[in-house]
Formats: sequence, C-alpha cells, structure tokens
Amino acid sequence: MAATTTTSARRSTRGSRARYARRSNSIRARAGRSRRPRASSVAEALALIDYGAGNLHSVYNALMAAGAHHVTVTAEPGIVRGAQRIVLPGVGSYKACMEGLSAPDGLIEALEERVLDDGVPFLGICVGMQLLATRGVEHGITEGLDWIPGEVKPIERTDPAIKVPHMGWNDVLQARHHDGSELIEEGEAYFLHSYHFQPDDGHHVAAMTDHGGGLVAAVARDNMLGVQFHPEKSQGYGLALLERFLDWKPS
Repeated sequence: MAATTTTSARRSTRGSRARYARRSNSIRARAGRSRRPRASSVAEALALIDYGAGNLHSVYNALMAAGAHHVTVTAEPGIVRGAQRIVLPGVGSYKACMEGLSAPDGLIEALEERVLDDGVPFLGICVGMQLLATRGVEHGITEGLDWIPGEVKPIERTDPAIKVPHMGWNDVLQARHHDGSELIEEGEAYFLHSYHFQPDDGHHVAAMTDHGGGLVAAVARDNMLGVQFHPEKSQGYGLALLERFLDWKPS
C-alpha cells in the first residue's frame, strides 16, 4: 500500500450518572478555555496508520490542530519504523479492523518493533484501542495484538432504557494507578461503540465511563494509551488530550 505523506499541513448519555452533570459540564468548559497556543509545533515524525478502517481525515486534522508538524498517513513498515509517535485509529467491527491491519506485509511486525521494543509513544483510538486486546468476539473470535491482555465484548443492556450503541457525550473519570496517568483528565468526550474492552489487569484501566454500568474509557501500559472515545470529535477536551500525547515522554 502506498504511503501518503503530508507535512505542516447535547447532551450526555450518562444514564444514572446525572449527579455528575454539573461538575462534568464545568470541567469541559474549563478544558475548552484552558487550551493555550503552543510555543512551537511538535516536529517529530508521527505515523497515522492507514489500514482502511480509520477516520483518517478527522484524526489527521485534529492532530494538526493540536500542534503536530510532520504527520504521515501510511501503512508502509519502513515509515512506521522511522516514526517517533504512532496513532492507530479504527472504526467498524473488531474483525474487519484486525483483518485490515494484518493485510499489509510487515505492518504489524513494524508496529511491534517500534512500540514494544523501541518504546515510542502510541495512541489507539476507538477500535484502534480495542485491537490492543488479546481477542474480540464481534462476528466470531478474532485474535488481537495482545499488547494489553483482555477481551473485547458486547455492551450488555442491563436496563431497557440504555441504548446500544453507546453514542454521544459522556463522562471520562480518571484512574490514577496506571502508566500514562498524566494524559487523562476528567471531563466529557464523544463515544460511539457497541463493544467494550475488559482488560485482564485492572491496573491497565486508565479511565472509566458509565452507560448503564461501568465501561472502560481508556487503557494504558508503559508507552501505550488507548481511548474508547473519539478525541477528534471531542472538541476542546479531545484536542487537549492530543496535545498532551504529542508532548508525552514515557519513562
């Protein structure tokens, strides 16, 4: 697959969480006001992975708005191996996304080399976050990357009033006992999903949300962060998260 390189270029579905509404609205408002102009654009090479299953245009624009300077939309292993940061978006079914990611020769191997071996900062978005799991069960069992052990399962409708997919604005509540905790702040983000990630180890849970029960909103491990919500659709909150990711230097 040829690489395309570009440089420089409501209401929440909270259910029973109504008691958080006033606080969350205040947090979201502060997030929008607190974003400051960056002193300089991030000049590191960033690979935005193109495997036919991501909202590439919106994610690309959001990264540029957050201050990224060199964003390469690519599925080329050689370019991935030269990236200083990697973003893996994803929309659609777990099975289709994993099949798409597996199709380009050497792509997964290059991702593993750069992320697992070299430790470059990595961000997975929506299904891109779910692919970090060991497996998903959408349209049958599909093996995932297994970078953060766990399983992606359907959201259970424990209350007839709860709608699936989980769609719209909802709270993001921080968990403080994980790697990458500085990247997640409490506020509201935009979600759209019918399946959710259940990590085997609770210490990999970076944030939670509520939709008729607790759902994992973000996972983190070492130099990896995955978010179930869409930063590119989450206005000031999402752009602030991307800014922090662009500045992130995992220890």
